[in-house]
Amino acid sequence: MSTELEAAEVSQEVPFLDVLDPAFRFDTPEVRRAQAEHWYARTPIGLVVLRYAEAQELVRDARLKHDGHGFMEQNGILDGPVYDWFVPGLVNRDGSDHRRMRGLVNKAFTPRMVEGLRPLIRETSERLAGRLADGGECDFFEEFADALPLVVMTELLGVPAEDFPVFRTWSSDIGLVFSLALGGDIPARVEAAVSGLYEYVDRLMAEKAAHPGDDLISALVAVQRAEGTVTRDELQNLVVTMVFAAHDTTRLQLANAMVTFSQHPDQWSLLGGDPGLAPQAVEEIMRWNPSSNAVYRYAAEDIEFRGERFARGTMFMVGVQAAHRDERAFPGGESFDITVARKSPVLQFGGGPHYCLGAPLARMELGEALPALAKRLGPPSVVGPVTWRPAIGITGPNELSLRFG
Repeated sequence: MSTELEAAEVSQEVPFLDVLDPAFRFDTPEVRRAQAEHWYARTPIGLVVLRYAEAQELVRDARLKHDGHGFMEQNGILDGPVYDWFVPGLVNRDGSDHRRMRGLVNKAFTPRMVEGLRPLIRETSERLAGRLADGGECDFFEEFADALPLVVMTELLGVPAEDFPVFRTWSSDIGLVFSLALGGDIPARVEAAVSGLYEYVDRLMAEKAAHPGDDLISALVAVQRAEGTVTRDELQNLVVTMVFAAHDTTRLQLANAMVTFSQHPDQWSLLGGDPGLAPQAVEEIMRWNPSSNAVYRYAAEDIEFRGERFARGTMFMVGVQAAHRDERAFPGGESFDITVARKSPVLQFGGGPHYCLGAPLARMELGEALPALAKRLGPPSVVGPVTWRPAIGITGPNELSLRFG
């Protein structure tokens, strides 16, 4: 594997950012200065892309690959449950193998199916917001950010609501896989999460095979058994990823939204007065404070890009939040403003053949949740201290107590 130390042709004049510092965040003056100097910065684990145009090109560049094995190797993991889940996962497959796996999901996870969830998401958002209107301090995760994705998972995936206490910690901790480089207790938490979810999904798939329902996992199990285009192990891997993605990224994006609106109460009031701003508010929240804050690619060969040569194996990590603040792509991007229709799309869903399958559903959940809250409640205020998950990965608050005005 090539790190920034091994990619000798990368200029030492490029700025350096210590992304492994637990206090590191992408919305700091240090990152803005680095972005002004160069389109990327060196880090202890590779290169971090800071400007939007270069990031947009690189996530679509066919000379780059995902390289799950390289990512695991870089983090000192050569076998075991985490390796066995991550390396063959859909996100780390390329070419015909990726199309084969993605095609299975496309057959069942249709735009019509997603749109059919809107009435349920709207009703649930309004019901949960109504409960918060009773006033007082609330645990936002417990009372809204976890509760909404759970209802969607129950309807879409066929995950029984009573199982939520069983897997809620696992489906949150597994997302720390993208932050393995920070060490500490993260590797152990990720391994426990993978092992727990694999056992849970194994039982769930067996139940769907014996007693199928009108849900996505039942449909996927039926297609796999009938067509055999993917193995059962491949499907189990895919379902584990779906359970994680349907829960963790949404709950954290909702929490990030509340933190952001607590800092910009005028924007909350605008949304409450005009729910028609919801689509722009969703895009602006994802731009300003994304929950998926790093997109990884590896050079599959020696490449030349922007007049520089990069060795095979060089890691490019898109610093999503930094790229989203790049005023070359987002004029006035250093301000949070839901009334501005931004022309550049957000990067947190990736790009090209790997564009996130769940993006329309994520936008729908946010687009129903935010106006439901804003039209009933005054601006949120954060009560008590907040600690944060690492910036290089799936990020957001670890806890969030709020009081609404």
